[in-house]
Amino acid sequence: MKKIVVAGVFSFMLLTIGCQQQPFTSLSPQKYRNQQHQNTGVVVDVRTPAEFNTGHLANAQNSDWRSGQFVTDIKQWDKEKTYYLYCATGNRSGQAMQLMKEAGFKKVYNLGGYKELKAAGLLVEEE
Repeated sequence: MKKIVVAGVFSFMLLTIGCQQQPFTSLSPQKYRNQQHQNTGVVVDVRTPAEFNTGHLANAQNSDWRSGQFVTDIKQWDKEKTYYLYCATGNRSGQAMQLMKEAGFKKVYNLGGYKELKAAGLLVEEE
């Protein structure tokens, strides 16, 4: 009986660890939306200013990956905060996430592409 209890506790611990968000990973738009009330991090749109101005997530800040502005900006950011990155398709935000990891940031998530985030029902600002 003792072996069964120990095995059960061990299995529960492994399951719990596996369900936690990893600090550098992709986070689906639906999962982000479902957890949005818990997400107290900084939302960063790494698209160009022209792309950003056509529409972006509410409360997102723009830091252009292509122009090199992103590299300059992250030097001023708090490495202890949580960051949620997105772009048009998830490619640039994935590259940005990797750069932030290498720079010593603790928690960075790639939300993917803007169209998918908008389709998931996240609040957007459009002009």
